[in-house]
Amino acid sequence: MISVLVVDDQALIRAGLVALLTAAPGLNVVGEAADGEQAVGMAAALRPDVVLMDIRMPGVDGITATRRILAAAPEPPPRVVMLTTFDLDQYVYQALRAGAAGFVLKETEPARLLRAIHTVAEGEMLFAPSVIRRMVETYVQRAAETAEPTAPAGRWSLDALTTREQEVLRLVGTGITNADIAARLSISEGTVKTHLNRIMTKLDLASRAQAVVVAYETGLVVAGRGVDPR
Repeated sequence: MISVLVVDDQALIRAGLVALLTAAPGLNVVGEAADGEQAVGMAAALRPDVVLMDIRMPGVDGITATRRILAAAPEPPPRVVMLTTFDLDQYVYQALRAGAAGFVLKETEPARLLRAIHTVAEGEMLFAPSVIRRMVETYVQRAAETAEPTAPAGRWSLDALTTREQEVLRLVGTGITNADIAARLSISEGTVKTHLNRIMTKLDLASRAQAVVVAYETGLVVAGRGVDPR
């Protein structure tokens, strides 16, 4: 049974989500929060498997709440799925940067939302790596064109990573799969997973999507260059 915490400041939307999830087999709604502050406290107390989090809320927004929940959570941390009305805005980028496992549009079909919850609960990416990469690159390029900073500088340092780990992180950032990374580096897929787990532990990352963001922000991947043959 997958335990879910529902967070949305609009009572009608929140009630609809709770009703949908309660009726779905394999899901158990353990709580509902009306704002980010409530969500942080309830996530700590209830330790849900998945948090369905609205991005835009008054007071403590979904991005700040996600960052606080993941920073305080014991292992394994909850998987946070963001609810948004725009799929390529700065809020989505910042949510992935904060460690969200992915996002779904509020107007998505109920069946797709349910699949999304099951997908992240199983530890999988909500979107293919290439999709996450395109989304991140689109925002990074747009931010560069408008001189908009993507994020505060200096959060992540690659000094703790070995040369091989940096190479794996760079390839993760290009959006290719673990199997493709293994083929490029002439190592096993299991070794790729081991390197990625070490990277995420050393950099305190909560999701593969967040690793893609880090690859761009640290300069391992440059927007517009695509996947090089190295």
